[in-house]
Amino acid sequence: MADMTHIPVLVAPILEAFRTTAGETFLDATVGSGGHSRAILAEFPNAKLWAIDRDGEALERSGHVLPADRVTFARENFCRLDRLSQKTFDGILLDLGVSSDQLDASARGFSFRLDGPLDMRMDQSQGKTAAQFLEEATHGELVRAIRDWGEEPHWRRAVATIEEFRGTEKLQRTAAFADLMHRVLPAAYRTKIDSVTRVFQGIRIAVNGELDALEEALPKAFSALKKGGTLAVISFHSLEDRIVKRYFREWGGLAVDRSDGRYADERAVRGEVLTAKPITPTSEEQIRNPRSRSAKLRLFRRTEGGA
Repeated sequence: MADMTHIPVLVAPILEAFRTTAGETFLDATVGSGGHSRAILAEFPNAKLWAIDRDGEALERSGHVLPADRVTFARENFCRLDRLSQKTFDGILLDLGVSSDQLDASARGFSFRLDGPLDMRMDQSQGKTAAQFLEEATHGELVRAIRDWGEEPHWRRAVATIEEFRGTEKLQRTAAFADLMHRVLPAAYRTKIDSVTRVFQGIRIAVNGELDALEEALPKAFSALKKGGTLAVISFHSLEDRIVKRYFREWGGLAVDRSDGRYADERAVRGEVLTAKPITPTSEEQIRNPRSRSAKLRLFRRTEGGA
């Protein structure tokens, strides 16, 4: 269990941002296999860290590599970080990606590279599996998952096929479902990003309520920052990044989008956006860790209020 296949992304800029943060109390709100947490603890020898995750297997893995005398573990969805007994932190990290350990576990059903049950739940102790979602979702829920969250251009064909094959084995396992989608989606759209990857992504977001959880988590993370504290968020999807950008600009007293007609003095400045544009992996990091290619890091520092 101690061996980790997951390689944490964008570690250097996260540590650089946390170095300028006064104090040494950190929260890794998506600890995964513990890679980012290990780097934070190594960088700050006197630091104490809270490590939370909704995935019980992830907590077990990280528990084998993180020092128990410096880390407090809790199985919790990051959108409920306000339930922690520790209420304020100097640095908070949200890594929104699916870890390599999750992708490489066939029983979890996140990837179609390996055959397994179509599960996709981050927390396997509750909620519907992806297979149950495909069988039971309304037409509108399927459209939202595949068109809006998966951003698949040929969503109509995908949705119609899912509805047609309900009650068959085609919606029960990753390989069978991927094969079905590959047969009905045009090959011309399977170039830079495979259409099936987009379909799987949209279903995963729906099954785990990922965007709703992020919308709930960000204000709570801001409230938990001490004055001078830094919030770091790594996203892997344009919809996630858009949400993070909007909150950061709102807290920074900036226009949240082109339609924001408020005057500057009408916007409350609660902190500083440290990343006008997201930080992305260097070419060297992308070669070392190809799964980092779509990662985007945004940083925000709280300058008012707080503890």
